[in-house]
Order: sequence, then structure tokens, then C-alpha cells
Amino acid sequence: MATFLYRLGRLAFRRRWYVALVWAAVLAAVGLGALRAPGAVDEEFSMPGIESQKAFDLMEQRFPGATADSATARVVFIAPGGEKVTAAGNRKAVEKAVAGLGDGTQVANAVDPFAAKTVSKDGTTAFATVTYKVGAADLTDASRSHLERTVDQARDSGLTVEAGGTALAAEGGPGGMAEVIGVAIAAVVLLITFCSLAAAGLPLLTAVIGVGVSMATILALSSALGLSTTTGTLAMMLGLAVGIDYALFVVSRYREERAKGRTPQEATGMAVGTAGSAVVFAGLTVVIALAGLAVVGIPMLTKMGLAAAGAVVVAVLIALTLVPALLGFRPNAVLTRKARKSGRIEENAKANAGTRWARFVLRRPLPVLLLGVVGLGALALPAADLQLGMPGDEAKPVSTTERRAYDALAEGFGPGFNGPLTIVVDAKGAADPKAAAGTIAKEIGGTKGIVSVSPARFNEAGDTAVFSAVPATAPTDEKTKNLVTTIRDERPGIESGTGASYEVTGTTAMNIDIAEKVQDALIPYLVVVVGLAIVLLLVVFRSLLVPLKAALGFLLSVLASLGAVVVVFQQGHGAELLGVEQTGPIMSLMPIFLVGIVFGLAMDYEVFLVSRMREAYVHGESPSQAITSGFHHSARVVVAAALIMIAVFAGFIGESDSMIKMIGFGLASAVLFDAFVVRMAIVPAVLALLGDKAWWLPKWLDRALPRVDVEGEALSRPEREQAPDTTPDLEPART
Repeated sequence: MATFLYRLGRLAFRRRWYVALVWAAVLAAVGLGALRAPGAVDEEFSMPGIESQKAFDLMEQRFPGATADSATARVVFIAPGGEKVTAAGNRKAVEKAVAGLGDGTQVANAVDPFAAKTVSKDGTTAFATVTYKVGAADLTDASRSHLERTVDQARDSGLTVEAGGTALAAEGGPGGMAEVIGVAIAAVVLLITFCSLAAAGLPLLTAVIGVGVSMATILALSSALGLSTTTGTLAMMLGLAVGIDYALFVVSRYREERAKGRTPQEATGMAVGTAGSAVVFAGLTVVIALAGLAVVGIPMLTKMGLAAAGAVVVAVLIALTLVPALLGFRPNAVLTRKARKSGRIEENAKANAGTRWARFVLRRPLPVLLLGVVGLGALALPAADLQLGMPGDEAKPVSTTERRAYDALAEGFGPGFNGPLTIVVDAKGAADPKAAAGTIAKEIGGTKGIVSVSPARFNEAGDTAVFSAVPATAPTDEKTKNLVTTIRDERPGIESGTGASYEVTGTTAMNIDIAEKVQDALIPYLVVVVGLAIVLLLVVFRSLLVPLKAALGFLLSVLASLGAVVVVFQQGHGAELLGVEQTGPIMSLMPIFLVGIVFGLAMDYEVFLVSRMREAYVHGESPSQAITSGFHHSARVVVAAALIMIAVFAGFIGESDSMIKMIGFGLASAVLFDAFVVRMAIVPAVLALLGDKAWWLPKWLDRALPRVDVEGEALSRPEREQAPDTTPDLEPART
């Protein structure tokens, strides 16, 4: 591996124009393909295998032409203090507003609250439901503007008017601002790390090129592969992060090799042969983690994982080819200003901060290990109380009309009104379908925890009915989850008496089912991903204990970050500091996202840091000296890489959406714990305690594993073939 990559790096250096032109051609080709490709599809979220999805599919089948996924808006009218919406003046204002809401070109109907009897018992609150002909993703800006304008006009009558529903859902996420902030902070970190504008700019340039290639490819293939508009979100975030990191490690190793007196071409070959080997295996661990998302069984999540894995592969290829090619154009530009001016490059043999920290850990390995494990363990304890769900409008800031509409409906109609259960009755096998549906509605209506049941609505064939059941508790309340379980458990007895079957669906039931499925899939996902990664790390480090330590350290950091998320977003401690106005369950997909993304990044740091220790150990240093050498050469770069990751993820904490805040906080804290506590403290402490045993491998396993030479042992042989290098060591100093 090291020898092949060494030759590849030298080849890219020598044939730099060809390499640069090939990447330019690739970028132009996929960019042209993206421009000519049909627009990305708006894929419906689906979760095969859960009851709520089966019920939804049955509705689609039995109610042809009905758009079960149509966008809806719920407009809430609240009378001024002491008045009722049923008063003549207020009623006229509400009816005028409903008529205006129904005028939209994409509106299917707008239901008058007085005709539908959607007025609260005290008469102070009423709501109108607006149903659209298309899904939320297909609503035009004109339709949304018409809705907002009509609501504003209704407020002029003196009523308090708020609106919620899928029609108001914002498209996309942070709008790119988080990425801009992350890149800006990354530039500052790189400049401080390298003390060179060129060295700081090169990783940013190659990362942007890699993201451009990846995103253009996703857009070009979106129609053919059925990729949605959200598929590329994860690919962009990870492609940018790992693209910077991988180029950072290659450039850092290049500067180190130049300091040893190697010529530019030779230094490039050595950098790609050593750091490039670590990049390959680090990239493979990320790809395994992302491709493993298919285990969860959510089609959209699988596509997101594969697209992001493709972006990581592009980042690896660019680090191995384009980075050495760009080094070839100006081989001395990435050096420090002092080195360029003096014409001399001196290897820094002095003890730096990484060396001093390693020596500190070597003197006190057991206290450092205990402190790190106990500290992360304490942070992980709240994760035992993790409650999964899908926060809705109740998690939005009170400054939004959606949140105010949610609160008004909960106050006027009860907390469960915002999350009604949809019951789909399949009466094909019943002798009297209407009587069977009526019996089922009566039984469910009599269940403790149900406050009301709507009249059943039948399809044209008369064999399927749909009705709503309103719980007494809020959608995210644990009692609502228990209620859904109770209704489903009562099904066998009810079905045997009616000859008809029923299923429970709706947003609330769907969120409950998703949370359960994700929770059930988490352990198999961990087993698959961690198991494959341990095998890969066995090959990389040729050690039995190092991969096991890496996996256990990762689990500790993930549990600690999950615990931190629970403390802030579920329990509410410190929530105000992050602008979180409403606590509740943790987003169902959060643990999967956290495990998948952080595992890949954690293994990045593991490979880069420990492979350098392994390299020193293989070349004859003692275990303690190898730890010190690894930190001397890699600690600064690993810290810079981690700070860049934290900056990218922390940028999302400033967003208004609670779920985006949660993702940003969770990922940033996970990288913080893993890089600075696990990799920089626990790892050297464990290696110091193990000594030579850390690199032990049974002989039978040593013979069975392929040898890939990640540490570059073959590159130290004097008989290694070298091509002539005519590049000057240093450019003349300019005055």
C-alpha cells in the first residue's frame, strides 16, 4: 500500500498538469450533467415494515385520487379577551378569511369552522383547515405568500390569527450559512496551524473542488436514481469536513518530510505513501459507517448514507492525486515564511505541546485513564433516560406563528388535539362494513385516554373507512405512546367480533413507530459497523488490542454526547443558553446520525494519530518513545482537524430550528469528547499501560491478515527506486 501510494504521489507531482486537467474535466463534465439533468425529485418519507406505513399505503390504495400527503394549513382564530368567535362581528371576519384562504390556485378546499363545528367549547377559539392539491414540497411561493397575506388581513379585524401545518414548513435547512461559518473558522485554524496562506488555502481549495464534484454528480444522477433534494445535505457536510482534514494531513506530512532534507518530489511521494495510507483507511472506515446506514431500513437514510460515502471517496481520491499535483506547481509555497526567506528548512526536534502532553500522560497513565473514563461515563448516564420522537411545532420558537398556533389549539381543544390518531378500517371481510366501522369507532372511543372520535369516512367501494381519534395527552407525551400500544393490543378481540381489521397511523403514530424501529436497529447497526471497522483496523495496526480500544473509546464518546443532548434538549438544563425554548423527546434519527457520522470521524483521528505511533514503533522506537513521537508529529494536526470539525458542526447550533440545533450540538460535542478526551488522553494512557502488549497479535492471525504496510516500512529501504527530481529545494528569497 505505502509503496503504491508513494509512486502515485510522485507521479502526480511530475504529471501535475495532466492531473489538474483531469480533475478540471471531471468537474466540468459532472457540472454540465447536473445542469442538463431533470430537477431532483421530492421523495416521500417512508419506513417499510411499520404499521403506520402499512396503513398509509392502504389509504393510498383504497382512496384513489385522494392525496393523503397533500399539504395542509390549520388557521387558528382567537377572539379578543372576553369575546367569542361566534359573535356576529368576529364570525363575519372568520368567514371572510376562510373565503380568502380558499381562493388560492393550488387550494383544494378551505373548511369553514362553523360548518365543520371546529369551535372550542368555550367559544373563544376556532380553526379552519386548508387542504392543497399538491404536497408541501410542490407548493409555490405564490401559494405560501397568499396564505400569509390572508392571515395578516384577518388580523386587522382584531382577531388573533395564527397558522400551522405542513404548508408553512420551510424548505431545506440552514441555507448554507453554517457551512460558510465553518469554512471561515477552518481557514483561521489552518492559518494558525501552518503559518502559511498557501498551506492553509490548499486544503480549502481541494475540499471545495471535491464537494463540487460530489454535489454535481448527485444532482446529475438525482432523477435516474430517485435521489431527493435532501440527499446531498449529509454529503456536502461530510465531504467538506473530511476533504479539509485529508488534505491537511498530506500537506502536514509533506512539510515534515521537507524538513528532513528531502527534495519536493521525494517529500510528496513520502507524504502520500505514509499520510496517504492513513487517509485511505480512515476514508474506508467512514464509508463503512455511512453505507451501514442501510441496516436501519429507511430508504431515504440509505440514499443519504451512500451519497455521503461517495463524497468521502472523492475526498480520498483528491487527497491522493490533486493535492500532490498542486504541491508540484509551487512546492515551496506551503512552507513557512521563515523557511522561504532563509532558504533553509530545519526539522523541529524541540519538544512541542504534543510532546509535553504525551510525557505528562506517560508519567500518570492510570489517573488520566480513570479521569477520562469516569468523566465521560458520568456524562453518558443521562442517555439511559433517552426518549425518542419527532418534535413538531411545539419545539419551534414562540416567535413563529406555527408555535403560537400549536399552543392556541392545545389550550382551546386539549393537548392531544395537535396529534390525532388516524384509524384505517379494512372492512372487506365484514358482512356489514358500516356497522363494523361503527363498532370499531365505538370501542376505540371508549378506550381510556381517548377524548373524541370523528365520524367515519368511507371510500367509494364502501369497504374501507377512516376516522380520527383525539388523545387526551400531547403527541410527544409518553402516555400517548402507551395509548397507541393499548389500542393495537385490543385489536384481536375487536376484529374477531366485527370481521374487519384496523390499523393506527397519522403523524403521531408514525413518529412512535419510527422511534421504535430506529431503537431496534441501533444495536444491529453498531454490531455491523463496529465489527467491520475492527477488522479493518486489525489490518492497519496489526494489533488485537488497539482496534478493541478504538471501538470502546468511540462507544464511550457517543454515549457521552447522547447524554449531553438529553441533558440539554430533553431535561432542559442549559437549554436557554442555546436558544431552546421547548424541551421534549430527542429526534428519532439522532442516535443513528450520531453513531454513523461520529464513528467515521473518530476512526479518522484514531488512524492518523495511532498509525504515526505504529510507524515509530515499527522503525525501532520503544512503546513510550513511539507514543511521544506520534504526539510530536500528529497532535497539532489532529487538534486542528478536530477544531475544524467542531466549528463546522457548532455553526448549526445558531439556527432557529430545534432539530438542527440538536444535530449541531450533538455532533460538535461528540467530536469534542472523542478527539480531546478519548484520542488525546485515554488512548495514550491505555497504550502506556499496555506497553509492548499493545502491538501484540497472535501468530496465526498475523499470517492470515494481509500486509498493507500503512506505516511505510518499505519506504525506508535504501533500494527504493527514485526518479530524478529537478525541482529546486527552495525558491530564491525575494526582496
